[in-house]
Amino acid sequence: MLRFFAHEHDSQVVCYAKAHLTRRDPASAALQFVEFWQGITGANPQWLYFDAKVVPYPELSQLHQRGLWLVTIRQRGAAILRRLSALPANQWRQAVIDTAHRRHQRIRYLDETVQLPGDKGSLRQLAVTGLGREHPTLFLSNHVKESARALIVRYAGRNRVEDGLGISVHFFHLDCLASAVRLNVDLDTTMTVLANGCYRWLAKQLRGFDTAAPTPLYRKFVETGGVVEIQPERIIVHCDKRCHNPILRAAALDQPRQAMPWLRHLPVVFQYP
Repeated sequence: MLRFFAHEHDSQVVCYAKAHLTRRDPASAALQFVEFWQGITGANPQWLYFDAKVVPYPELSQLHQRGLWLVTIRQRGAAILRRLSALPANQWRQAVIDTAHRRHQRIRYLDETVQLPGDKGSLRQLAVTGLGREHPTLFLSNHVKESARALIVRYAGRNRVEDGLGISVHFFHLDCLASAVRLNVDLDTTMTVLANGCYRWLAKQLRGFDTAAPTPLYRKFVETGGVVEIQPERIIVHCDKRCHNPILRAAALDQPRQAMPWLRHLPVVFQYP
């Protein structure tokens, strides 16, 4: 069984997941996500970044017909590499990707239009060298007006998505959602999406930690010991003394104090030393 996840670029939230997939299903997983996004927002996502194996070539044409922009990486075949290596040097252009903390900034690229097998239309292909790889990286997009440099920088933002999924693997153990029972996999996937959303919400409430990953949030705020005191009219949580308690106090996450139905309708009060 396979799982399909969609990660929103700006908020870093896992906004969509589909758990019960077989190896024949991923061909339509991206279209199903677009329909889901349109159903809850009323519009298609503006840009889609995805791995080359997620969407086959015939589906690229369907995504393009829906009016959304896409960027992906094309697999490098031996014939493509031979053709690119035989091209004269004057056909390649130069550009500088001067984004912060970037190691490889000077690149060479070839901008051309290609026809893919199974795709009814044509796509823009950027063959880029100088990215620290032995062979050129092949970018595919249906946006023809975007400059080559801007398109490369835009796809580089996909690294944030990969980092977010990597965090989900290391912290939420996303790669361990396996079982012989389909219901177990579906439940684990749902709980992972909910937990990711809760940690993103917590990060937005804490000053200076709005972009923090779940691991430091758990270590500095969630993993806090204390004493629970149950009184007739309320429940008091006395948190242990920690250096990050003032940030929790400033966030006022326990305000307003609402009665908890599963705690005998008692309000919960947090006290920090």
